[in-house]
Amino acid sequence: MAESTKPVTTAFIRKKKETGIPVTMITAYDYPTAKLVEEAGVDMILVGDSLGMVVLGYDSTVPVTMEDMIHHTKAVTRAAKRALVVADLPFLSYHGTVEEAVKNAGRLMQEGLAKAVKMEGGNEIVPIVIRCVQAGIPVVGHIGLTPQAVHQLGGYKVQGRDLQAAKRLLSDAFALQEAGVFALVLEAVPEEVAAQIASKLSIPVIGIGAGVHCDGQVLVFHDLVGYASQLTPRFVKRYTDIGEQIRAAVASYVQEVEARAFPAPEHVFHATEETIQQLYGEGVSKP
Repeated sequence: MAESTKPVTTAFIRKKKETGIPVTMITAYDYPTAKLVEEAGVDMILVGDSLGMVVLGYDSTVPVTMEDMIHHTKAVTRAAKRALVVADLPFLSYHGTVEEAVKNAGRLMQEGLAKAVKMEGGNEIVPIVIRCVQAGIPVVGHIGLTPQAVHQLGGYKVQGRDLQAAKRLLSDAFALQEAGVFALVLEAVPEEVAAQIASKLSIPVIGIGAGVHCDGQVLVFHDLVGYASQLTPRFVKRYTDIGEQIRAAVASYVQEVEARAFPAPEHVFHATEETIQQLYGEGVSKP
């Protein structure tokens, strides 16, 4: 039991690759969700820029800002005392100069209190990863389907289907490992390609739509529990449908309020008889 309360570290995540026990990762964007998923025993909490779609109502992750990410990361880190909190660097926050990228990554740790950052891309972001690691900022890589580049990719499509694309993914994975990432997210990649990448790397490969042979899995919380999730990708397993439960509960509330069935006697407070008499006067009927 004592072991389960120890904070999860980057070293612990790396060690899981050696033990063969898969890494568990899930997104959270607020205090109550982070508290619940941590209590459930997840290893890593990702404050993903997916919050743009599942929390803020955008149609992609592109509009998410640094201020959005810091705000939500602060909420998550107030709840997560054991799980390793990783925060996404949002669109264009690391695509300018290396200095600007390091500054933004540092803000997620200094202001948001994240323990690591995640960034999308392969060989092209290697200089940024190297500089962040040199600055003491742990980095998680992300290749395959990279949502920030959805418009360039032409939609949410599986990546690495042909040999050339698969080799490019393997090249990106090796480059990121060499640059110093301690884990790699692999999204929407054929299972056979993901298995090859996971077997070649010494760091954990965490899949999302990349098959069972990865060293761990990550899912978006809202997809997993059916919480007003707009998308239902093939790779998502819905473990419950809290959205339906919430709708039913609120509908019952509306009906009871309109019927004056709520609040019931057990939900109200009463003044003293003396106060009631003084307030309404003798002989006046009370409500």
